[in-house]
Order: sequence, then C-alpha cells, then structure tokens
Amino acid sequence: MSEELLFLTATEQARLMRAGTLSSVELTRAYLDALKRRGMALNAVVMLTESLALQQAEQADKERKAGRVRSPLHGIPYGAKDLFATRGLPTTWGSPAHQNQVFDYDATVITRLREAGAVLIAKLAMIELAGGGGYEYAHASATGACRNPWNPSRWAGGSSSGSGAAVAAGTVSFALGTETWGSITVPAAFCGITGLRPTYGRVSRYGAMALSWTMDKIGPMARSAEDCAQVLQIIAGADPNDPSTLGQPAFRYRFSAWRRYPFRLGVLPTDFSHAPEAQKAFEEAVQLFRKRGYTLREVRLPDYPFNAAAEVIITAEGASAFENLIRSPQLRTLRDPAQMDGLLAGLAVPAVDYLRAMRIRHAAIRAVAALFEEVDVLIAPTLLQGALPIDKSFNETWVHMGGNGGFANLAGLPSISVPMGFTTDGLPLGLELIGAAYEEAKILALAQIFQSETDWHRRRPPLE
Repeated sequence: MSEELLFLTATEQARLMRAGTLSSVELTRAYLDALKRRGMALNAVVMLTESLALQQAEQADKERKAGRVRSPLHGIPYGAKDLFATRGLPTTWGSPAHQNQVFDYDATVITRLREAGAVLIAKLAMIELAGGGGYEYAHASATGACRNPWNPSRWAGGSSSGSGAAVAAGTVSFALGTETWGSITVPAAFCGITGLRPTYGRVSRYGAMALSWTMDKIGPMARSAEDCAQVLQIIAGADPNDPSTLGQPAFRYRFSAWRRYPFRLGVLPTDFSHAPEAQKAFEEAVQLFRKRGYTLREVRLPDYPFNAAAEVIITAEGASAFENLIRSPQLRTLRDPAQMDGLLAGLAVPAVDYLRAMRIRHAAIRAVAALFEEVDVLIAPTLLQGALPIDKSFNETWVHMGGNGGFANLAGLPSISVPMGFTTDGLPLGLELIGAAYEEAKILALAQIFQSETDWHRRRPPLE
C-alpha cells in the first residue's frame, strides 16, 4: 500500500472505502506495519491491539459489503491514549506503578467508537498519570520519552504525546487524547496536527483515568478539523455514568452552515519579543482571516489569577485521585522525581485554598463568557516555540513559550490547535482557536476554512 494513503485524512480514507477501492483490513494492516516500524521507534506505542483490530476491520468490511455503514468512520483505524479502559487489555496510565492494570469494561468513548465501526489499533504512550504531579523531563513515562516525528531529538509534547506522534507519523488515522491543561493542544502544536479540546462535559470521561474531576476533557487528534468534527459527533453526548455530561446539548456539525458566517475574531495579546517566527506565521494567519472579510479586534482577558487557580485545583484533585498510590511505596516507581514530589505536596493543599480557587474560577468563568458577547472566537498562537529538546529539563527549556491553557481550561472552554507554519529548523507551529462553551462548531468551521486555504496540515515529516 502507498504511504500516501496513510497520510490521507480519515474523511478521505472513508471516501475510498465507500468507493470500494480501499478496505478496512488493508488499511489496518498497513497501519499496524507503520506502528511497528515508526511508532515503536518514536516511543509512541504502549501496545498494539493487533488481533482485536483485524477482527474489527474484517467485521467492518463485511458490514460495508452488506450495505450497513455505521458512521463516517466505519472501518477507520485509530489509537487511544493509554488511560482509557479497554476490556481485558492492560491500561497502564503511562505509569510504572500500573503496568499490570486491567479493566473488565470499556470506557464510554471506546464503546461509542466501536459501535460506530471504528477500529482500535493501538494503545498510545502518555506521560505517567497525565503529569498529575508536574514533571520536569520528557522521559516521565513508562515507555520513555516520546520522540517527535519531525525531529526525533525533540519532544512530541505532553501528556498525550503518543497520540500526537502517532498521528503525525502516519501510523494511525486519528487518536484520542485528554487535556487538563494543554495535553491535547501542546502535542498537536509540536507535532503539526489538529487537536480538539471539547467543552468540559461535552464528552463522557467514564472509564478514563481521573486526574482532575472538574477539569479533565477528552478530545480527538487528527490530520484535519473535518476529521475532528466527525470523531466528536460520535463520542460526544450524555452518559449517566458521567454526571458532568447530563443535560448537555448533542453535537451536530454541518460545515455548509458556517461557510459564509461573518466571524468576529478576538486577537489575544501576545508578547512576540522572543518569537519572531511565531509572529510571522500568526500575522499571515491573521491576514488570511482579514482577506475573508472577518472583523478582528484585540481583546484582553479579565484580570483574574487563572493559572494560579487552575494549578491549585489540579494539584488538590490530583492528590485526591491518586491518594492510594501517593501513600504507598509504589509512588517511588514513577520515572520523574518532580512528579513524585508534586503528588506528595498535593496532599498538603489546605481546603481553604482549594475552595478559594473554586470561587475565583466561578467568577472568572462569568467574566470570560462576557468576551464572547463581542467576538465569536479568540485566536492566538498555541505556543511561541517549536518542540523542545527531548533530553533537557523543562525548567531550562520551557521559556518564552506563551500558551493559553490556563484560562481556557479553567473556564472549560473548547479549543482547537491547527498547524500554521514552521520554524526555520523545520518544527511545526500551531494556531489556537478558542470558542465559547458548547460552540465547538464555530471553532471547527473556522479551522476548516483555514485549512481549506492553507496546506500546513498536509505537510509530512521527513520519515523513511
């Protein structure tokens, strides 16, 4: 099979399946081979689900021949970050302390994708415990540091590192990731792919490892915004097993409804003094939007300690989620000393600090929501630098990075990161589009429009 097929979008692969020129089994076998050749070398893979994948692919082909097509992703192979319960298979949470953990049920997102006919092909690498205690090195994972397909001496980003690398390297059609503070958007930007973080409560987290019950979110990572929309339509929706999803609106997406929408864009202020390459790429993106006739204005976030409040909430809730581990000798099996120390420190967060952070959060949510009375979408660079060196401390390298994860995750807002260019040394840069709560359709449509007029998302890393 041609390598070109592996880098097509899921939507394009599905079109070939409908035409009868590509089968799910053919595509699954090709991706399994790519995972063995490239995915393993990048440390992006925890385990291949080979027998399950081929069984699901054969079933998908039989159903398609019989005229039964379950969804637009019927027969499409995907990978899942290894914190989703998968019946009878190890789910390690990226942690040396959980290498033998097996659940007897599937996470809701795994169930929904299976029912839609998608093919689970691999469990993908992640930072141990999704970085719940804070971590200093890229090797904070049971599988080691996940390498970036664009330059293996660089990091794929955390904590959904394997998902980002696997999509970028053409080893899965799409992947599932999770975000509490940057864990979808960062690897999407570093790896040059499209990553969608839905609104808090949009997607059920039942069967997913909990880091922060009030901030965790699950979303797709793919090669296009169109693909992310297709995945979200399948995995979104109410689930009685996750109370945060109850009463939430269903997600339906039609790009045609937004093609001529007069978007009002709010440009978040950004200090580009140490990031001329990101500035140039972002200004070109802004110019593209101006040419489309969209109105753009600079907006400023309300004056709240977003990052400090988010940090207290994640630290306290993470310590509660992992309390049994923290109080056990197994804590010392984790790979990153900073992670161990951070988890221990979480047990000492006073209740008064946590409650103060939650009060700040509720006020901040109202203040941020007011911004969207004047604009439809907030835009900014996802990050200001390319992927970091894989072997150095983040205390040394994570400087002048920018980022919008604190306020947007604290407020539970949806966001999408799409490729917007490259640094001079060939590393991807990302453009972030942030919407009001439950307005994923707006950011997906704007991202799809951007991708219809650029080819950054079509670029491929220099693989063998």
